[in-house]
Amino acid sequence: MSSDPAARRSATAARRGAVSLLLRLAPLALAFALVAGLCALLGASPAAVAAGLWQGAFGSTDRAARVLATLAPLLLCGSGLLFTFRAGLYHLGVEGQFVLGAVCATGAARALWPHLPAGAVVALCVGAGALGGVLWGALTGALHTRVRVSEIFAGLGMNFVAQGLVLYLVFGPWKRPGVASMAGTEPLDGALWLSTLGGTDLSPVALLLGVLSLLGTAVVLGRTHLGLRLRAVGLSPPAAEVLGVLAARQVLLAFAVSGALAGVAGALQVLGTFHRLIPSVSSSLGFLSLLVVMLAGRRAALVAPIALFFSALNVGSLELPMTLGMESSLAGVLQGALVLFALLSPRAARGGGRSEVA
Repeated sequence: MSSDPAARRSATAARRGAVSLLLRLAPLALAFALVAGLCALLGASPAAVAAGLWQGAFGSTDRAARVLATLAPLLLCGSGLLFTFRAGLYHLGVEGQFVLGAVCATGAARALWPHLPAGAVVALCVGAGALGGVLWGALTGALHTRVRVSEIFAGLGMNFVAQGLVLYLVFGPWKRPGVASMAGTEPLDGALWLSTLGGTDLSPVALLLGVLSLLGTAVVLGRTHLGLRLRAVGLSPPAAEVLGVLAARQVLLAFAVSGALAGVAGALQVLGTFHRLIPSVSSSLGFLSLLVVMLAGRRAALVAPIALFFSALNVGSLELPMTLGMESSLAGVLQGALVLFALLSPRAARGGGRSEVA
């Protein structure tokens, strides 16, 4: 008889584990069902679409390298967003921080080359990108903490300002000699380009920085006093103040860290991918990283696999118009559906939008 209570507790725990697993898998199943239904309405086989996405993402070495190249900025921006989400902030300004990092890196390259060695210029460009992102993040944080503007509207407003600045520079002071076009500014000197792997789009330096940023974020948020203070602010700013944690200072710090990492991502896009400043320098990767972190439930351990999946969808979807005559935006439908169903799930509702990060 003494084993019956233990058996019942074990059975209850097993049932709870099964329910938890189902709640985690439900958004994925619903999103895939929605996209499969959409494919059927368009007269395409879901299996053929899946095969086309796989072929487009991993059908060759160049395509797989492009997936990893896209993964690097997603990891950097996602790592920064983990800080702001840990502080309870719905930070939508990461796109603007990304863009301003690209602007500052381009400006540094134009000002410093060829007066300094190439290696020094590249390092200073990355630093300038980080500094630009910090500035943009701090401005967003100041609007939120000092002027009481919602971080959502402050971030979106700063995004528009950053994009307007890029357009002004590309078609104004930094335009190519004799022409101003969407092709962007004059290309950087080849000595400033980040080295790539085997002639592909993948820069090992960019990917390494992305991985290190995510690992560092997991350690800082999960095992340091800073992570604990940000969590306290995210759970209840007034209670954190009672415990001696200055909520406004932690919020500004979270925005600054997020801006630094997004700014580095922007700098790497200029140095390693486009080799110039173009109006669409972010390729909306800042917004995509926001979806990654939301789908990951603000957990650092889930950011990398979800970011890889989203990166593969982005690259693989380019194959759909060529092989099946379908719009590549189908990948965006799947990404959006995944996040939507995840946010509507009972687990997310019980969590009140403040899931754990590490």
